[in-house]
Amino acid sequence: MFAKLFSGVAMSMAMLAATAAHADDAKVLNFGIISTESSQNLKQDWQPVLDEMSKRIGIKVNGFFASDYAGIIEGMRFGKVQMGWFGNKSAMEAVDRASGEVFAHVVNPDGTSGYYSLVGVQKDSPYKSIEDVLKNSKSLTFGIGDPNSTSGFLLPNYYIFAKNNVDPKTAFKAIRTSNHEANILAVANKQLDSAVFASDTMDRVEERQPAVAKEVRVVWKSPLIAADPLVWRKDLPADTKAKIKDFFINYGKTGPNAAQEKAQLAKLQYSGFAESTDVQLNPIRQLELFKQKGKIESDTNLSADEKKAKLDDINRKMSDLAKS
Repeated sequence: MFAKLFSGVAMSMAMLAATAAHADDAKVLNFGIISTESSQNLKQDWQPVLDEMSKRIGIKVNGFFASDYAGIIEGMRFGKVQMGWFGNKSAMEAVDRASGEVFAHVVNPDGTSGYYSLVGVQKDSPYKSIEDVLKNSKSLTFGIGDPNSTSGFLLPNYYIFAKNNVDPKTAFKAIRTSNHEANILAVANKQLDSAVFASDTMDRVEERQPAVAKEVRVVWKSPLIAADPLVWRKDLPADTKAKIKDFFINYGKTGPNAAQEKAQLAKLQYSGFAESTDVQLNPIRQLELFKQKGKIESDTNLSADEKKAKLDDINRKMSDLAKS
């Protein structure tokens, strides 16, 4: 009896401690920022936004940086990151594995809601197209993006490599993984023959380092990618979510600091933010399913029944996405 009573008291104390810890956590929110560029550049552009958000929502907001996209996803998974700026592929991982939920997306300066994956070569390169790059790949070095990057990895892997039955790991003399900015710099400085990067990162390089941007010539452009989403953890309090969404949707549009906020948005290469949901991730999910389908179809280790079952499951998922 005493042991049970003690156990119950201990459990209650643990629950109170957990509640107190949660209350303490609510005093500070961490905003994750994927590593498309150096953390110094990203902090310079995002910190004024986070500082203003801290004032508006009444909760201190800190920037959370990691050396790769997985660090932000895992940070959200384990509650170290409560919200953040993601690409679509990394947002999908956050939604599926880290209790994430899309609530907004960025808007481009011209009002459009999308960007592109690009492949570039040095301006004096003899290669004029992605076909030229692939034909000569055995003698070339190539820069790819983070495995959780939509524009740096998922799209080029599907549209350039999978559709042409090319394995990038063996096709090139050497392949290197880095962020978008580093890939642009490496091509400009002739450290890589060709590399993938995002169009919005190139826009920022053109503004900050025009001489570098002029050294790079684009040889491939992807279909339009949905604009970068903002994701929060589903378990954030409803009133906190409401304050966060209100802040972003109205940032640069209303209030006494609207002009200053617009200037800050310009540095980010945005005109503002718009509401969104997980539905914007569906095209990325379809690409992932197409990729999985190709692997299953070419897997000689699967029996006919196993292959049929897996393909039926993929087709069912694709059909469900088309309905949503």
